[in-house]
Formats: sequence, structure tokens, C-alpha cells
Amino acid sequence: MDATGRARDAELKKDLDATVNARRELGADYEAALVESFLEKVEQRLDTTVDRRVRRQLAEQQMVVARDQSRPARPSPGDGGFGERFGLAIISLILAIPLSAIAVVNAGLLGLVICWLGVFGVNAVHSNRGWPFAGSSGHERREKSSDWDD
Repeated sequence: MDATGRARDAELKKDLDATVNARRELGADYEAALVESFLEKVEQRLDTTVDRRVRRQLAEQQMVVARDQSRPARPSPGDGGFGERFGLAIISLILAIPLSAIAVVNAGLLGLVICWLGVFGVNAVHSNRGWPFAGSSGHERREKSSDWDD
């Protein structure tokens, strides 16, 4: 909690103490009015806090929208950019360690060779995806055949 929040809490505590003291002095006849007055102060405090938080979140959302609009368009996730290829390479190397151990224990040297050929194959296919000689990548743009196509 920041300094303003602590100051407001102290202020609210003083108001509560004043309300309780006024109740003692004035008696039970004024209790409902005193409680209502105190609750109005609490409600005002809550409204102020909620308004401030809503304004802050709205400003943050506007900043995010403005930041996103000012950035150039990103390639789609399936384009196989450097980050995607690098991530797959790292993950495949990490997973290759236990797979190699399992292959060696179960099939010996032949199992190890098959395991690493599989790791190499997955990485090779993924890195060549989208190249002209790699076949259909699914990213080709389809020409419109009529005005009804989107």
C-alpha cells in the first residue's frame, strides 16, 4: 500500500473513532444516522479507489493498443521464423538426451543411430518447411475463384 493509501486508512480510522465517540455522547437515538454517515464515507472511499483503478487499467489498455498499432505486423506463428526453429532445435536436443539413453539400453548402438536420425529428420523437415523445394507448406495464398470467396 502506498503512502496515500495509508493516509486514507488513518483518515478512515479517525472517522470511525469519531463516529463511535459521537454514538457514546449522543446515545442510541442517533446510531442509525451516525452509521449511515460513516458508511457514506466508506462508500466514497471505495468509489474513489475503484475509479482510480479503472482509469489506470483503461490507460494501460490504451497504451497496449497504441503500442500494438505502432509495431509492424508480425509473421504468423506458422511461418517458421528464427525463434520457432531455434526453439524446436533446443527442445529436440533436450529431449534427445533421455531418448538416446532409452534407445541405447533397449537397442544398443543401432537404437542410438535410429534415435538421432529421427531427431535430425524432425529438425530438417521443420527447418525446410516453406522453402520452394520442400513441397507444399500450406502457406500459399489461394487465388479467389469468384467474388463469393473470402
